[in-house]
Amino acid sequence: MINVLIVDDEPYNLYGLAHNIDWEALGYGAPSLFESGEEALEALGSASFDVLISDVAMPGMTGIELVEQAKLLHPQLQVLMISGYSEFEFVQDAIHVGAQAYVLKPLKPDEVSSRLTSFRTTIEKTRQVVEQTNELEKKLTGSMKLVKERFVSDLIADMPLTNELIMSWKGLLELPDILEGYQAIVFGLDSFGTAGREAKERMLLGNSFRQTVEVSLSDMESVYIAQTSPEELVAIQLNSSSEEKVRLEKQLVFVQSMMRDRFGAQVTIGCSRLADRWEDCVLVYKEIKFAMAKSRLVEDGQIVRYNGSDASEFKDYRVREELIPNIVRLMEEGDAAKVGGYMNRILDVVLSQEPVSYSYVQAFGMSFLSELIRTLKWNNAPDGDTNLLMWRRMLDCGSSGQIVELLVEYVDRYMQVERKDRLQQQHHLIRMVADFIEERLQENWTVKQIAEQFDLNASYLSVLFKREMGKTISEFVQATRIQMAIKLLQDPNIKMYEVADRVGIQTKAYFTYLFKKIVGCTPQDYRNYGYKTDEETKLRVSRQ
Repeated sequence: MINVLIVDDEPYNLYGLAHNIDWEALGYGAPSLFESGEEALEALGSASFDVLISDVAMPGMTGIELVEQAKLLHPQLQVLMISGYSEFEFVQDAIHVGAQAYVLKPLKPDEVSSRLTSFRTTIEKTRQVVEQTNELEKKLTGSMKLVKERFVSDLIADMPLTNELIMSWKGLLELPDILEGYQAIVFGLDSFGTAGREAKERMLLGNSFRQTVEVSLSDMESVYIAQTSPEELVAIQLNSSSEEKVRLEKQLVFVQSMMRDRFGAQVTIGCSRLADRWEDCVLVYKEIKFAMAKSRLVEDGQIVRYNGSDASEFKDYRVREELIPNIVRLMEEGDAAKVGGYMNRILDVVLSQEPVSYSYVQAFGMSFLSELIRTLKWNNAPDGDTNLLMWRRMLDCGSSGQIVELLVEYVDRYMQVERKDRLQQQHHLIRMVADFIEERLQENWTVKQIAEQFDLNASYLSVLFKREMGKTISEFVQATRIQMAIKLLQDPNIKMYEVADRVGIQTKAYFTYLFKKIVGCTPQDYRNYGYKTDEETKLRVSRQ
């Protein structure tokens, strides 16, 4: 059964709703009834409810305040608001804090029942998702094959491998500490995409390839396997003994012969160097993949062992094809923190070889600088003069350290210029949006409509506006309306409802509620006592 709580300060509505709805037929239990927001909140804190039905305007804690607090206790709570015609703007606020629907007074049982039926569907689907998620967790715990595959995929994915993620995998798989090291073994099906193979043939070949590898390694407890693509599987062998290494060697040959004899397919197998940190797995994987690619240029179907002879060539390849393009992309995106971290990562790779060769660092520096100049466009800066100066300084560098300092300086200068220009553009844009809103306070524009006026995505505009102004668009509209209302209230000839209308608020009741929420007193009290000392009031409004 679904648990529902009703709160309304009017007993007629409260008990009428309780008696005129066929709760059992709708799948609900008997409702719990309360006449104040404070009582309802106390009940929500001590018991579990699925649905809250609340009047909007109540003495003491309003329905809006109740919903806001209730959602903190029960985020999945379905909320139905009850409102009079003159209180519609209250409902807008309630929806903003988490209400899903509203009905207008006088209440119609059929309309309320329709909303409750919709809520029941949502609640049942939510419960179903939770049950399926719990069931999936049970299956994952029982299916260690799937868990191991996900583990290997995370290890070789090109993403930060945090200590928290490693610890979670160790707990889930009960991984032992790395004592004897681990090795990555890459099985690659050669010429898988060769022209002439039909889709069905490729699918059967890929499935057979996977089954062959998995069966061959199935009795090795220290091996974890993942399929990264139809033509590639990766195995991680952890803390293997001498006997296990010998068994693995035999199985590598078995996989190759099985695929060759049964399917006429060649398999290249790469065996990485031993590593002793999980964080190095993606690098180990890329190293052996590079060695396999070189081997295939000579002949398919080999067993390739990484011996370090390709380390320098692989480093050059990695810097050229991976690291430099990535930092250029990050610089274009404007994320200074990520750029700084990635620049350190590049320099660690370049300077890792001992002793560091000046000619190598110079060649890297010239290549890096050339790519930055070719790709990046400086905004509002004489980039031609800047780039020419950088080239001259590069040629004048007499040590590896000077080259590194020059490259870091170039990257930092670019990020500073770009950040300043981007902030200026954003400041100008948001000022235009704010002016647009202030000129149309009497109108009710949605964020989506405002965004469309400036050819922006609504979510992107919301983020920029909050970052620039320190408040959401909705908060800015409310604060601006109240600031204008404060000025109008100082003229005793303007009636209260006229003040509300001039600032774009449709009802006097909502105007009073919003004014008190922001200023701390009602509009009438402010007019009678407050405007003579309104500096403090203006400060309070500006902070909203």
